[in-house]
Amino acid sequence: MSLPQVTIREANENDLTQLCDLLHILFSIEADFKSDFAKQEKGLKLLLRSPTSCILVAESDKNTVGMCTGQLLVSTAEGGFSVLVEDVVVHPHIQHMGIGTLLLKGMEQFAQKYGATRSQLLADTNNTKALDFYNARNWNKTQLVCLSKKH
Repeated sequence: MSLPQVTIREANENDLTQLCDLLHILFSIEADFKSDFAKQEKGLKLLLRSPTSCILVAESDKNTVGMCTGQLLVSTAEGGFSVLVEDVVVHPHIQHMGIGTLLLKGMEQFAQKYGATRSQLLADTNNTKALDFYNARNWNKTQLVCLSKKH
């Protein structure tokens, strides 16, 4: 199958419903998260309003078929900015066509715009498809472990 006509662009408020639908797909395969439209919409709105965040969408035939988010952080290890990449998801019916790669390249451009020297992301240890995808694109595993605490 060939790559459909896809445009990568920054998201806007009109994309929220389709982005929440994509997050529902993602969270259905990640044990650590639960799909909650209201919470996801609230989080996406916070990202849209933040000058140091970016939501990218992959659009085909006026439909949002993929997304990823990025947030600029200060890294003391790097002595500068890094980007936390999250919510990388492509609709299952259109996966394996290069859309995820295009989204990550777009996020690299966001990182470069701010002079970020590193990007990092979290992936579900049981999501071997995602881990293989990132490995094939030169994302490296680290010795770090993600810990979480609810407030």
